[in-house]
Amino acid sequence: MDMNTPGLRSRIRDAYALFARLASYLQSPLLLTLRIYWGLSFFQTGYGKLHKLGQITEYFASLGIPNPGFNALLAACTECFGGLLLLVGLASRLTAIPLIVTMVVAYVTAEHESAAAFFNDQDKFISSAPLTYLMVSLIVFVFGPGVFSIDYLLGRKFARPASGIANSSQ
Repeated sequence: MDMNTPGLRSRIRDAYALFARLASYLQSPLLLTLRIYWGLSFFQTGYGKLHKLGQITEYFASLGIPNPGFNALLAACTECFGGLLLLVGLASRLTAIPLIVTMVVAYVTAEHESAAAFFNDQDKFISSAPLTYLMVSLIVFVFGPGVFSIDYLLGRKFARPASGIANSSQ
């Protein structure tokens, strides 16, 4: 068979388009799974920090974080309540922003050796806890929460008529 045959190229292109369309049906279940697992994980981490605020404040002070009491409370609340919002898919993209900032700060302060290992020790960089939380937050920020979310339901209920740009993931 000659790959330059127009009919064969067309069938390959159509088969790939079908494959891509079928794979796209996995987007919302994947986003739901990420949101549930990591939203719950964010919540548990933040909840734990809220209940050990004195220890977290001391730890932040040892890292040289300015105003450690305020920043410990801010990080704990961001993770706890942001995790809950992420879990249910409410204000997901907005919630992802402070979670991203919190994880970047965690990388720069508590995990600065792991962050510095980006070029010379990728295993150390990748195995650092803030990276996974950061990546999930970035995924939700970029792709949205998916159709299995409160954001999607609210978007359908209060949506304006189509303006030419479609975004199925909300």
